[in-house]
Amino acid sequence: MESSARLPGPAGMTSQPALPREQLQALFDISQVLNAIWEIDSLLERIMDIAIQTVNAERGFLVLREDGNGTGLSVRTARNIAPESALSVSEISRSIVMGAIESQQGVLTIDAQTDPRFAGAESVIFNQIRAVMAVPFLLRGKIVGAIYLDSRKHREGFTDELLAFVKAFSNLCAIAIENARLMGSLRDENYQLRSEVQRTYQFKEIIGNSPRMQDIFELLNKIIHADISVLLEGESGTGKELVARALHYNGPRRDKAFIAQFCGNLSETLLESELFGHKRGAFTGAVSDKKGLLEIADGGTFFLDEVSDIPPSIQAKLLRVLQDGEFRRVGDTETRRVDVRVISATNKPLNKEVEKGGFREDLFYRLNVITINMPPLRDRDGDLPLLVRHFLNKYASKSGMQEKKIASEAMRMLSGYHWPGNVRELENAIERAIVLAGDRDLTPDELIIPRVMKAPGGSRSLREHERDYVMRTLDEMGGNKTKPPRLLVSPCAGCTTSWRNGKTAAIDTDVIDLLMLP
Repeated sequence: MESSARLPGPAGMTSQPALPREQLQALFDISQVLNAIWEIDSLLERIMDIAIQTVNAERGFLVLREDGNGTGLSVRTARNIAPESALSVSEISRSIVMGAIESQQGVLTIDAQTDPRFAGAESVIFNQIRAVMAVPFLLRGKIVGAIYLDSRKHREGFTDELLAFVKAFSNLCAIAIENARLMGSLRDENYQLRSEVQRTYQFKEIIGNSPRMQDIFELLNKIIHADISVLLEGESGTGKELVARALHYNGPRRDKAFIAQFCGNLSETLLESELFGHKRGAFTGAVSDKKGLLEIADGGTFFLDEVSDIPPSIQAKLLRVLQDGEFRRVGDTETRRVDVRVISATNKPLNKEVEKGGFREDLFYRLNVITINMPPLRDRDGDLPLLVRHFLNKYASKSGMQEKKIASEAMRMLSGYHWPGNVRELENAIERAIVLAGDRDLTPDELIIPRVMKAPGGSRSLREHERDYVMRTLDEMGGNKTKPPRLLVSPCAGCTTSWRNGKTAAIDTDVIDLLMLP
């Protein structure tokens, strides 16, 4: 095997042979090419072509390590050699590649016919191989793969200098291969997540056969591809955000971000910074520039939850975004542009807020291109059994357990409750009952809800139901006010809790004050 002069390294150690200027330039050019290719198969093909051309080899192949140990090698690309036979036990190429991998050094010979290391190798004699080079791909001390090159006629490229060049080239290749693999994994994961999100937020996930819900489905189908602002009105827990996500993930902006911001109970400064971002030094604690959520949502959908709570000064800035797509970060003078679809939600009639002067009329009309009124669960006749079955199936799939059944008495109990928390409260009640039921089907004992019936004359507030419940208990006790507290109330830190069949449910402390009446 030929050798070449090497430059002295630190503490008397020898380093790799110095690379000529043209080879250094070639490495730079190669790194530019490799870093521009993110698809793994295209990258490997390019690596193979560069190596063949550099050494002027006639044959070659590239292997990658496919598992956690050193034995799982697979041929990913080859030139003038059958990939299926490249790593055959009968081929000398296999032992050369394995030797390069085990030593983590390159293997080089300019005459395999006379090299004692390959004496008796039938494949060397049969294929009349003269020059051979094999170099591992090494990344952070671990083997990524290797490249094998040989030639029967041309030996001028199989030198120590070019071996050093191919080693440096192989280090670049190892980084590029790892990056391409990671990018491929991220693409696959991204695709799976997007597919799962789109499946989760399909319109069929919005359950309902009631006339009110059918009207909503009809409207959603009309506006799904229209890039317009939508205002969702309805009580808390009616599914406003679910509809907003369905509009996004089934619409033209599905491949971009869906960003949601709750606007209630936030200070004006904090909300402004969250929406529009801020410049470093704009206020105490602004230690660096920060992107606002509107910038992050650029190209996608921005969901403003409880939009009626936005302060007037921020309403003016939001109006400019809707009109011109422009805004400024807090403390900044630079005008920025975004392209977002705004979907907003409120549990208050926004037109009433406009009449009271708490909400800008011009902003209301910008948000209110299409309004969807989400009905409360108590007004969705016939939908409750559908929702119950949906949640039973959902949590069975989530836990991998068999879907539970629900007793008719339990279903009657659910139907008799007025659901002030709407669909969200129902889902929580079903999930809690599934956990409490263990291996059994659901009965009234697992349902932790106040056992009060809906008023025949229409919906009533939770406080009214609780008041009636307390008064009935007083009647049952013959007006004795010392027993109801023990039956209804168990003191705890900062809360009042009712007990019914061993289960707890919150009762408003104002209602408990009834027990103190003369």
